[in-house]
Amino acid sequence: MQLTDRINRIQISPTAAVIAEADKLKSRGVDVADFGPGEPDFPTPDHIKNAAIKAIEENKSKYTPTGGIMPLREAICAWHKRELGSSYEPKECVVSVGGKHSIFNVMSVLVQKGDEVIIPAPYWVSFPDIVKYAGGTPVFVETRPGDGFSVRASAIEKAITRKTRLLILNSPSNPTGGVVPPDEFERILAVCKKHNVWLMGDECYSHFTYDPHKPYSIASAAGSKEHVIIIGSVSKTFAMTGWRIGYTLGPEALIQALIKLQSQSTSNATSIAQYAALEAMRGTMETVPVMLAEYAKRRKRIVEGLRAIPGVTCEWPGGAFYAFPDISAHLSNGAGRPALAKTCTEISRMLLERVHVAVVPGEAFGAPGYLRLSYATSIERIEEGLRRLERFFARAEAAS
Repeated sequence: MQLTDRINRIQISPTAAVIAEADKLKSRGVDVADFGPGEPDFPTPDHIKNAAIKAIEENKSKYTPTGGIMPLREAICAWHKRELGSSYEPKECVVSVGGKHSIFNVMSVLVQKGDEVIIPAPYWVSFPDIVKYAGGTPVFVETRPGDGFSVRASAIEKAITRKTRLLILNSPSNPTGGVVPPDEFERILAVCKKHNVWLMGDECYSHFTYDPHKPYSIASAAGSKEHVIIIGSVSKTFAMTGWRIGYTLGPEALIQALIKLQSQSTSNATSIAQYAALEAMRGTMETVPVMLAEYAKRRKRIVEGLRAIPGVTCEWPGGAFYAFPDISAHLSNGAGRPALAKTCTEISRMLLERVHVAVVPGEAFGAPGYLRLSYATSIERIEEGLRRLERFFARAEAAS
């Protein structure tokens, strides 16, 4: 079959592949300690679900404006101003089918062949492939565990060339939980302004930060609006991953281009989901600190548990709900130990097959030597997963 060059430039999401393999085992009745899914394990809050039910009962099931119903666009702008200090108007907002769709659309209207897009690494798996699909070239800037995987303005500036079109900054980060401090974020914005480069802030984990970090948006910085694009989503903050509602905030001309593209692709996001998101934006935020407190407990347990495993090190994530342990000591050329495997992809496969633990290998995030474990699961499942991981790596130690 003859496929287009653009589809052949990308591959299926590695996280989706891990979830699919874990699901195969589960379907056979195997008990899998699953650290793969990057989504809250909490239910969508009742007041949001009830709003969707009411929308169905009121027959709000027709097409909506392509860019989203106006009350939702207004509510998003008001919520973002209240929570993150921005000053957007509804004409500077478009609602899309999830945050990933928002990112895809932005790349489609701003990036073309010959353009470069700077992406700090480790990176979310979809960033490079979306850039490639749009015809652009990803340029990776390494971050260091000693810096909490937070990128520096000086490193960004060194990577900028005359071809640089856009910088993607995901803070808090998937997969590392790295958080860019506000003062560093503003220095990065100054670099982007200096070189006329767009700064796209992916804020999908904005409200899941641990002390001393706080929710922050670069859109709150003075003079940011003409150079900044904000990507947001209700998926993580309100435990609404399957509802598929995201949004983009940016200059009106860009928003109009995104609406034009959406008019010829998805059209509007699902009408019922939009009314649920409207309630999320207008309603109580009381479930967010409850989720965050639970994530903080899980974070403590999983990081301490991973650090207790020989040959494994792990930084404290500043946000999101991922642990990102370094297992390079167990790979080929690991210091002082016979290698378990050559790559983390091989170890991930071994973990799933031998002890039924599902993780995502670091290679998927541009980080060989690491694994990503989502702790958006219960303490009981974290405990069981840690027992299995300890047993797996202990056998490796015994063999050495």
